[in-house]
Amino acid sequence: MFKLIKNKSLTAFFCFIFSISINANEIIAEVNMENVLEVGRENQTLSANSQDKIDQTERQTDKIVNEYKVVNKQVEGLKLYNEQKRIQIQAQLDLMDKLDEQLVQVVVMQRQIPPLAEKMLDTLETFINLDTPFRSEERKARVDLVRSSLAKPKVTASEQVRQVLEAYNIEAEYGRKIDTYEDKLADGTVVNILVIGRIGMFYQTKDERTSGRWDNETGTWEELPGSYRKPIRDGIRMAKKLAPTDMLLMPVVKGEA
Repeated sequence: MFKLIKNKSLTAFFCFIFSISINANEIIAEVNMENVLEVGRENQTLSANSQDKIDQTERQTDKIVNEYKVVNKQVEGLKLYNEQKRIQIQAQLDLMDKLDEQLVQVVVMQRQIPPLAEKMLDTLETFINLDTPFRSEERKARVDLVRSSLAKPKVTASEQVRQVLEAYNIEAEYGRKIDTYEDKLADGTVVNILVIGRIGMFYQTKDERTSGRWDNETGTWEELPGSYRKPIRDGIRMAKKLAPTDMLLMPVVKGEA
């Protein structure tokens, strides 16, 4: 009887132990499963964080690359700009060298201009004295005015040259036009003077009855026949813009034209 109870007790004990063992295994399995799930969740979290970091890194990389491209374009543009500026600066330096050389030449020319202008004026005065004496007082007064200007210290060399050249241009213009004005002969007779370039100088009295031509060889007036009365009158009208310019039959001394 005691053995039977003892055997039953052992059996119940082992059953209890086995039951405890099963429950323990289940608990351990649940714990292990929970740990696995926790590790999985942690791995997912780490994976998500890692992907965010990767995405953020890619975005930063793309931004840096784009900024690099922009900066690189700016650098290339600055290189081109600097090269152009270097060319411009070199051209300006070359121009400055040329200007320095020209400045030296200008200084030399400024020293030579006053005596040259005076010489040119003397030549012009000589020419006027030897030329047909039309508007003599006006032409000589112009030369005297320019000469007085050359003596003024405030008149620059360029202004001296301008005034001399202007006097030359006026004299040259006389040879390309028909001119007329009133003057007096040596006996006091008031006449109309007709100047046809430097071909000839003629006069005609106010009543148009007497006409004449200036003879440069003798330095005197030579009276012309009545056949030249009309051409001279027509020439005077042309010079006064009272008639259209036309051909004139005028006496010309050989070698005077």
